[in-house]
Amino acid sequence: MGKNYDAIVVGGGVIGSSVAYSLAKRGLKVILLEKERLASQASQAAAGMLAAQAEMTEAGSLFDLSRKSRNMFPKLAEELKELSGIDIALTNKGMFKIAVTEEQVKEYQQMISFQREAGEQVEWYTGEQLRKKERALSEVALGGLYLPNDGHVLAPELSIALAKSAAQLGATIQEYTEASSFILENGKVQGVKTDRGDLHSEHVIVTTGAWSKRLLRETGIESTDYPVKGECFSVVFEKPILESTIFSHGCYLVPKKGGRLIVGATMKENTYDRKVSVDGIASLLEKAKRLMPGIVEAEWEKTWAGIRPQTADGVPYLGEHPDWQGLFVATGHYRNGILLSPITGEIIADLVEKKPYDDVDLTPFRIQR
Repeated sequence: MGKNYDAIVVGGGVIGSSVAYSLAKRGLKVILLEKERLASQASQAAAGMLAAQAEMTEAGSLFDLSRKSRNMFPKLAEELKELSGIDIALTNKGMFKIAVTEEQVKEYQQMISFQREAGEQVEWYTGEQLRKKERALSEVALGGLYLPNDGHVLAPELSIALAKSAAQLGATIQEYTEASSFILENGKVQGVKTDRGDLHSEHVIVTTGAWSKRLLRETGIESTDYPVKGECFSVVFEKPILESTIFSHGCYLVPKKGGRLIVGATMKENTYDRKVSVDGIASLLEKAKRLMPGIVEAEWEKTWAGIRPQTADGVPYLGEHPDWQGLFVATGHYRNGILLSPITGEIIADLVEKKPYDDVDLTPFRIQR
């Protein structure tokens, strides 16, 4: 006989940890399973950007969901610090979406109207205005959107803080435990089979990121998600030379405490190989040098890579399985896993408790679409 739980969360990255935290807050008996260490994949590799406006190019449900999730971070940061003792270093010093071609200038300027119509703050800066604000930027920056409400956090700390806070609220955390298949009976999920024995629950949530496809195939779902490797590097300056986050096509610069700067990220599709390539880092460094020539004076820190889950249409899967009652999916967040983690946890918790989620239309996020 296996153990019984109100909910089983399969996957211990930032999404799974957020789901476990939201469920535990509501008093459910939850277990969070992770086949390796917590936050050992994409969540550990992320730069932590909360780019709710910078990432979105049009109005719609994903834009609405992103903004709602970003706005949850101030309260969440306080809750996590109190429960786990971990500071996720929420930083709100704005973000610039930089244009380096005339085509991008036109494209980004066209984004202003729909963002303002949604009630968001956004301003256009000319290249000269940009360099007055961020003196480290080069002449290659022709202009950019200034997004004062887009910020960043420490991604690994966020993931661990969510899991530890869930544990503080009574959740069980079980690392090095791989879920191999589901227990399915009469159109309902009844638990999962793991390499450490069976676990039983009428609510199972799949949050295994780029590794979700195999598990979902067993249930008759051929998801469109695929892995995308992202390589990053970090450097350290004696004195910080950037205040705002710089978001550019193919390269972003995220300033952290202590003069540390994260530069990312490459996009290599359909690979689970986490090895960092010379070619990937060289291309990133070249882009970073074009944007900010002074990076050559920094001290090299380290490189790393993560595997992010992307879907064919770029929209995450959020919802209950169409055929198996009690089986839920939250994956495919791609570059927005950190940003969307708070709202994803709340949505899945609402669905588990059969509460209607009316704030944002979830139709575009259906598993079968």
